[in-house]
Formats: sequence, structure tokens, C-alpha cells
Amino acid sequence: MSGKVLTMYLMDGDPIGRIKCKIANWTGIVYKIPRISIDNCDDIQELTQSGVYLLFGTDKDENTVVYIGQAGNRKNGRGLLQRICEPHNSIDYWSEVIILTTGDGSFGPTEISYLENRLFNMARKAGRCDVKNSNDPNPGNVTEEKECELEEFINYARIAVGAIGHRVFEPIALPAEGGNSEPILHMKHKGAIAKGQCTSEGFVIFKGSSVNPEITEKSPSRIKSARKKYEDMINEENKLTADLFFTSPSAAAGFVGGTSLNGQEKWIDDSGRTLKEIM
Repeated sequence: MSGKVLTMYLMDGDPIGRIKCKIANWTGIVYKIPRISIDNCDDIQELTQSGVYLLFGTDKDENTVVYIGQAGNRKNGRGLLQRICEPHNSIDYWSEVIILTTGDGSFGPTEISYLENRLFNMARKAGRCDVKNSNDPNPGNVTEEKECELEEFINYARIAVGAIGHRVFEPIALPAEGGNSEPILHMKHKGAIAKGQCTSEGFVIFKGSSVNPEITEKSPSRIKSARKKYEDMINEENKLTADLFFTSPSAAAGFVGGTSLNGQEKWIDDSGRTLKEIM
């Protein structure tokens, strides 16, 4: 991929405030707006038109969640702003919104339906966030030419959204894909035998690893939540049917063991060195 020139405008002069992002030679515009700042956006022309939005936040177990929706033009001229505010005001989990639109107001119902569907499926496939949508959005009907145009928009949108802090559409690079030189590690706990590896973003437990079917009563809620989230990826032999990513070695160890465990001590290499010793 060739280099890209991004312009980020800190609208409030604050890196945790409102941000406007553009990429050279792209008609798209991306806004990142904290929930508490939505009421200060009535004067932004691009937010009165149509586009796609992503509501980000955390659930009760501190997992990152996202809701992906669309907004069309409205007679009252509020478009995206009204769609974000009205139906989502009573939802507690979201703390900021990312908005994808254009500088020329060129998105119609067909375009935003296609984008909503594609971004929803990309986020769900990437697996970085729990996607809160209850239904798969309708992709609508687009011509081959329009699909090509929208896919180019999506490629730029992925870059911009990632640059302002959310890699929601980026598949997690597993060790084999990223040329990871970290050692393969193992752990055992109450009959569970697992294998995994550190990555630049966290820790991956390899497919075929087994997990302890029992979860202790005092297990942190994050372990119980992860077991529920990945229950379809654990077969009747308590083995994983896919590689699973976790944000830390301890989170991965806890998932395998069904209880709170120190990953620095539990994961060892072929020589018996703990991860703590290796590091």
C-alpha cells in the first residue's frame, strides 16, 4: 500500500476532544466526537447530511463494544445528528461516536445501506469489538460500478478510523501471519493443556488447545464473559476450534484455566522458562 497524507484537525484544541480527519484526494470526512460534545456540533454542515456512524464504548465487563448504523437526510436538516441523538440517548454503553460522511453530500440511501452492511460485517469478522447490532443490516442493491466506488471509500475509511484510535475493521494479525519470532508457549491447569504466543497486540491461544470446563465461583467477570463469548468455539472435548486473541497473557491464562491466573508465571517455553523469565 502506498503512503497516505492525513489531516487531523483538533476542533477543540484538545486531543481527547472533537477530531475531524481527512485524507488527501478523498471526498470522505471522518469525525470523532465524544458523547458529551454532540450538542456542540449543530453548526457542522457535514453532520446534517447522510452517512454511517459507529458508537463506541464498553460493557459491564469492560469489553469494547460498537454499534454501527446509518442516517439519511431529513426534512429538518439534522441528518446524522438527529439519528445519533434520538434513538441512542437512553443507551448507556457508548461514550463516543465516529461518523463517516462526505464533503459533497453525495451519499444516498443505496450508498449508506451498502456501507452500513459492509462495515458491520467487517467489524464482526475482525473480532476486536462486540458488535451490538441485533440484526445484519440490509446491503441494498448496488451496481457493479457503484460497488467498486464504495469499496474504495471503505479502504480509505479503514485508514482514517484506525488513525484516530479505533482498529475496529482490522483483523488481528496472528503469529504465523505476522512473521512473529516470539517463542511458542505452553500452559497446564487442572487437565487443560494450551499452547499460544505473544503478539504485538496481546496474546493468541492456538486452535486445538484445551480449556478447563469448570469456572470457579470467584472468577473475574471478564473470564466468565469471555467463556460465554467464545462458547461456540469450544467443542465437546473442551478444545478450541479456532485461534483466540486476548489482550494479555494473564487474560489468556485465565480463559484456559477458568480462574484468575498470572500469565507471566503460567506460560512457559520448551525449556521450562516462564514468560516472566523470558521477558
